[in-house]
Amino acid sequence: MRPVRPLAAASVLLLLGCGLLAGCGGSSSSNSSSSSSTPASPVTTPATSSSSSSPSSSSSSGGTTAKGETLSLEANREGELKYNKTSLTAKAGNVSIDFTNMASLSHNVTVESSSGTVVGAIPTFQGGTKTLSLNLKPGTYKFFCSVPGHRMAGMEGTLTVQ
Repeated sequence: MRPVRPLAAASVLLLLGCGLLAGCGGSSSSNSSSSSSTPASPVTTPATSSSSSSPSSSSSSGGTTAKGETLSLEANREGELKYNKTSLTAKAGNVSIDFTNMASLSHNVTVESSSGTVVGAIPTFQGGTKTLSLNLKPGTYKFFCSVPGHRMAGMEGTLTVQ
């Protein structure tokens, strides 16, 4: 019997983890998330902005507007399965997350409440920026990439709403 090479086995696992067999493509369709009695009212608004490059914000929030607070989040450009931030903070109410993915892999952002209920998500895409708008109550939420294997590899963080 021929021994299995670790690199070949890792490549197969990476392809399976990326969801190659499950359609890991850059779908632009919007999935509506179900909401029963969640601590937040999901308002999912994927909007593609121009692909112009803008510098990444070093603070956890991008700013506050009359419509609420806007946070910035970016996928690692070098292809590592992580975001540029692992924690975000916002005030309760309307919160927008501007997610930029200029990585070579497709990613998304999914937000779930402390009970594990999805309150909103940006569809999986590659190249550009999309925005997720939510109406959030105070609490602790998790944000993560729902592409198979990405969250498990560390592509997640905590959103604290005060």
